This record gives sequence, C-alpha cells and structure tokens, in this order.
Amino acid sequence: MAFDIDALRVRPGSKVDLSEVDPKSTPEWKADDDKAANRAAADARLLELNEEIEALQELLYAEGKQRVLVVLQAMDAGGKDGTIRKVFEGVNPQGVKIPSFKKPTKPELARDYLWRVHAHVPADGEIVVFNRSHYEDVLVVRVLDLVPKERWSKRYDHIVDFEEMLADEGTTIIKIFLHISKDEQKERLQARLDEPEKNWKFEPADLDARSMWDDYMEAFEDALSKTSTKQAPWYIIPANRKWYRNIAVSEIVKQTLASLQMEFPPAHPDILNISIPD
Repeated sequence: MAFDIDALRVRPGSKVDLSEVDPKSTPEWKADDDKAANRAAADARLLELNEEIEALQELLYAEGKQRVLVVLQAMDAGGKDGTIRKVFEGVNPQGVKIPSFKKPTKPELARDYLWRVHAHVPADGEIVVFNRSHYEDVLVVRVLDLVPKERWSKRYDHIVDFEEMLADEGTTIIKIFLHISKDEQKERLQARLDEPEKNWKFEPADLDARSMWDDYMEAFEDALSKTSTKQAPWYIIPANRKWYRNIAVSEIVKQTLASLQMEFPPAHPDILNISIPD
C-alpha cells in the first residue's frame, strides 16, 4: 500500500489546530479488523522500512555529498526515544548522530540560543537526529516565560532563516511532531511509576509541564504554523499508537532519503584487474 507522506505534512502558511488531529488515528494505513493480523502486517512493514532506511543511509554515507537533519519534538512521554530506536534500528552508527538538547548550560545561555544547535548540524554523508531542538526556545521558553515575549516572538523568523540557510547549503530537513493525547501521556507517565525498569525515566518536572498542557498545545500550534516551509516541512504524526508512529516516521525518512537521487562513488578504474595477494 502506498503511503502518502504529504497527508501528514503541514502546508506552509496554514494554521494548525491540534484539536482537529486525532492522536489515535492512523492516516494512510488501512487497519485490518483483526488486531493480530493488523499488528503482524505493521511489524512486517516496519522491518521492510528498517532495511530500506539502512540501505539508503549506507548510500548517503558512501556518497558523502548530502546531509539530512531530522528534528523530533513532542510532549514529555511523547515517544521520541522509542521512535529513534525503532526507525534507525540497524543503521551504521558512523553515519548517524543523535544529540539531545536538554536544559542549556551556563556557557550556552551566555550566547545566542542557536549557538549550541548549529554546532550539531549534519556534515556531508551524515544523518543527524535532534532529540528536542532549537524549537525548545519557542516552546518551553515561551510557556515558562523564561524570556520576554518581545524576544521569543521574533525567534520564529530567526528559525525559518536558520533552516533556510541550512537547506541552501545542502541540508535536507525533516521535522516531526509526535502528537499524543493528554490521556495517553497520563498512561505513559503512570507506567514510569508502576514499572521498576521505567522508574529512572520519571521526572517530577514532567507533572509541572503536564499542568500546562493547553499552553504547550498553543505553543506547538504556533511553532508548527509559523515554521513549516517548503525547505523545512513539519509532519504531524498521530502517536498514541506506537506501531503506527514508527511506520509513519519511517516512511517519511525513507521516502525523503530516496528522493535525494544518491549514487555510490565510482569504483577504482583498475578494479577489475586488481587481485588480493595471499
């Protein structure tokens, strides 16, 4: 079944209303009425996508001419880590880097907010996955009122210009928002309390952010609306169903990589006459 990733793309200039996106939905996936059969089909498709992404990433790395940046954003417990594990399973770790942008350090705060981000953008042949990103500076910073509105409100234009510069210099940008419901977040946070092997994931600060859910949804809506561009599109992924989330993100990554028209470097001109000595 063809998967149209454009169905998940935020059109430039459109106004996003996340209340209109059902986090339990599965766009572009015709689910089987038999849950077991549907899950088996989903698992099989994900395995195919893993193999395709692995081959394309190897080609990207070998060619060494193009760069890919994947930006992942979500609410706490939205599934960023799980998505990275499932989508990039099996890829060559030499060609994939995954920086995580947590609370800025003092040296980072002493500089402009894009300084710490720019140092981690991909080089030729690399895929870089941002686990959180420069968008924290129009999300957390906005909701917690860490800087005045007159400052953070200008950052949408800064970010668009920054990403346009990266695209002009040869970086292909994919931006993913994993959209879960508030009820789903509650279940996932509760699991972190109930399951000992997940206790380490729980942070009391997650509950503070949860209490400001509506403010975060408004901040995400503005970020998605104001910064989805042709050269750096946002995709909204209904992410309550983890199996669908993994397939949707994998399809976006795979189809984007396939569109780059990559080629392996030419072989040595005398390769057919070369023999390996004993």
